[in-house]
Amino acid sequence: MKKTMRILVTGAGGFIGHHLVKRLRGDGHWVRGVDIKSPEYEKSEANDFQLLDLREYQNCLASVAGSIDEVYNLAADMGGIGYITVFHADIARNNILINAHMLEAARQKNVSRFLFSSSACVYAQSKQKAADVTPLREKDAYPAEPEPGYGWEKLYAEELCNYFRQDHRLDTRIVRFHNVYGPLGTYEGGREKAPAAICRKVALAESGNPIEIWGDGEQTRSFMYVDDCVEGLLRIMASGFHDALNLGTEELVTINELVDITSKVAGKSFVKKHDVSKPQGVRGRNSDNSLARKILGWEPSLPLAKGLAITYPWIENELVKAGRIARKAVHAD
Repeated sequence: MKKTMRILVTGAGGFIGHHLVKRLRGDGHWVRGVDIKSPEYEKSEANDFQLLDLREYQNCLASVAGSIDEVYNLAADMGGIGYITVFHADIARNNILINAHMLEAARQKNVSRFLFSSSACVYAQSKQKAADVTPLREKDAYPAEPEPGYGWEKLYAEELCNYFRQDHRLDTRIVRFHNVYGPLGTYEGGREKAPAAICRKVALAESGNPIEIWGDGEQTRSFMYVDDCVEGLLRIMASGFHDALNLGTEELVTINELVDITSKVAGKSFVKKHDVSKPQGVRGRNSDNSLARKILGWEPSLPLAKGLAITYPWIENELVKAGRIARKAVHAD
């Protein structure tokens, strides 16, 4: 029988955090969710949900009050490529404050385990210049050349986790997310990731019309469905492994292919209109899951087409409810 634990999820008002809270509650744990905002699309299932600004140290102390066993520190100022390429100073400042304060609060309150959510943006940009990119291994973050702002602060926070483990014996975990998508995620406003943005554009456009794609569409990424992400988080927390670990799929696709897969789900076809003036990030990025398979005996496995077949109808339905689409389209099987 599994031990029931008292668990804190920061960023519980966000996409991954909200799904993680639901899973932990389903597994029978007591969960406190903390965020600067409430979940956008449905009420949190946390036993205790608190609205707190974790840039303030006293709020971080309050978040771990009451004998918390584990912390999943997902709170972050982040978004899609259109956001993280513009607000370097704000993102770096906000996230450094959150992460440093949460680590110190966890130490002060004797938290047993602390998981930090890092990002594939920590990887050296020089290793991501080709669309047919060599999958990135965890050691490829050094020599350091991460993305400006968001990537640098994530890499620094990874090191900070190591320092707290070495100096203060805080039992830390580090996970590097590779592009998570799924229902209940932000799909417009500038902070959305590519799958959600493409789903929105496809839902709003009439079949046969042009659809805008940032860049030439040949830039490549891998995308991980949110249920795989949550499963990976639980496995990493339970693993006893302290170094950084990739959490993503190895299914590399171009953004043009992402549009094609989404269009097929929607039962539509489009003329692609590329805007090379818009940011597109690194040319290619893919996860090497060799270490995850070795440590966890597992890796994310849901194919992109199946994940989009769940995600697209949810985004389309949100647009229907908002009155932006007159009626639902008939989806392809």
